[in-house]
Formats: sequence, C-alpha cells, structure tokens
Amino acid sequence: MKQEEKSTLSKEKILNAAGEVFAQKGFDVATMQDIMEKCGLSKGAIYHHFKSKEEIMQALGDRMFFENNPFDEVRKRTDLNGLQKIRELLKINQSDTERNKINMQAIPILKDPHILTTALEANRKFLTPLWFELLEEGKRDGSINTEYEKELSELLPLINFWLIPSIFPATSEEISHKFHFIIDMLAKAGLPLLEDDELKSSAEKFINDILPK
Repeated sequence: MKQEEKSTLSKEKILNAAGEVFAQKGFDVATMQDIMEKCGLSKGAIYHHFKSKEEIMQALGDRMFFENNPFDEVRKRTDLNGLQKIRELLKINQSDTERNKINMQAIPILKDPHILTTALEANRKFLTPLWFELLEEGKRDGSINTEYEKELSELLPLINFWLIPSIFPATSEEISHKFHFIIDMLAKAGLPLLEDDELKSSAEKFINDILPK
C-alpha cells in the first residue's frame, strides 16, 4: 500500500474514532487521549494529521458535508425551480440530525480565532459558488427576482456565524430578533425563503438549538 493511501486510511480511522468519542462523551469532555485509545493509533500518528481535537471536529464537519452534500441532492431535482431548490436545500440540511449534532458541538470551538478564520474561508471557497449557481438558476427560471445574486451568494454562508452567540454574544431575544431581521432582509433582496410553514418550523428549530440554554 502506498504511503499516501496509508495516510488517508489513518486519517479516516482517527475521524471515525473521534466521531464515536464525541457522540459518547461530548466534545467538551472528550480528550485526544480518548481518541487515541479508541482508534488504536499512536500519539504521534494522530498529531501528524491533527494538532488538536478542535481541528478533528472541524474535519468531521467538513467530511459530513462533502459525503452528504445537500447541494448535489437538489441539483438533480428537475421538478423544482431555483427558489424551490433553495428551500428544499435548507429543509434537507436542517433534517440531518447527525450533522446538526456535530455542528452544535462545534459551536464553542469557533471562539478560537484560527478555527473561525479557517471555517469562514472554507465557507467562502466552497459554499459561495454553490449558492451562486442556485440563485442564477432561480433568476433564469423567474422564481427569484433579485439584482444581488453575487452579494447573496457571499452573504448566505456567513449568516450562521452571525447567529452563533459564542461569536456575537446575544440574549435569546436578541438572537430571535436577528433571525427575523435576516428573513425580512433576504425577502427584500428578492429571496423569500420562509413562505411555507414546514421551512419556517425547521428554521425556528435551528434557531432554538443555538440559543443559550
């Protein structure tokens, strides 16, 4: 087996083990030692790939997104227009329990400036082009009426960060107010996301999940 293949397998083994440890103990309680014991690799092998459990959590989130990319799923739907695809995308994303659990556990680590910067860059690099593609499709089929598709494609990946209280401290009432502001702002920019009850319920559940307990 080539060295590159061995390295990939080791990385996957670490991520699989970490996912189990985080699920069992919770991110805050879990340690690198727990992950090392679970995957059966040496300390050096783990630190060769990841400098901290925060980096492992981030890599887990990235892997889950690319393995179950909701953009790929809605792209195939010929029965939906551009706006409907965006609404369906959000529903799929919010109904992914495993991914949401990882995302909720990852919220505290975004206090780390390095982790936050890396996450912002990844969203800009990967999500902005995907949002732009759907917005352009909506403009072409007439379901989205906006002159701000470029700006919206850059803004949408950032909204979650603005709502996270560990990044922008806020009370429950303030976060709820931000949520309503976002929906109103997007609608006025030509992207009415919350016109059906199912999506609204899903979005409000997400907001409730990130509110300070």
